[in-house]
Amino acid sequence: MAYELRDHTADIAVAATGDTLEAVVSAVADGLAAASCDDVPADTGERFSLTVSAESREALLFDYLDELIYLRDVRVELPVDHCVESIQHASADDNATGADEWTLEASARGVPLSAIDAREIKAVTYSEMTLERIDDGDGWSAYVVFDV
Repeated sequence: MAYELRDHTADIAVAATGDTLEAVVSAVADGLAAASCDDVPADTGERFSLTVSAESREALLFDYLDELIYLRDVRVELPVDHCVESIQHASADDNATGADEWTLEASARGVPLSAIDAREIKAVTYSEMTLERIDDGDGWSAYVVFDV
């Protein structure tokens, strides 16, 4: 899994790849952390778990990143070292609600904002967002723009 920060007008973007859907989503989240802070101490912060659900794969990526920004503000910690453990899909036919549902289980390490020199990322955007299989079917790519 890999990510690259890219300049985007007044915003910042993350382009990421991964062998699996879980890996590419983790890489985008790591890119969000890198956009927020240049140096993260390796020995600070505790791991925490989170679960996010949404109606589509793209909405799941958006909601996951939005939740990380929310948790940063509420917990006063920068989520880093992301690990998306699983992404499950229940189709409308298989789901009691009659709607598609995507669910993500993940964990991250929360580094206290007082321990780092962090830049504020205000929000994730749908602007130009992509999440797709790589042409040869051997992995995934994603592109996400963040409002700074």
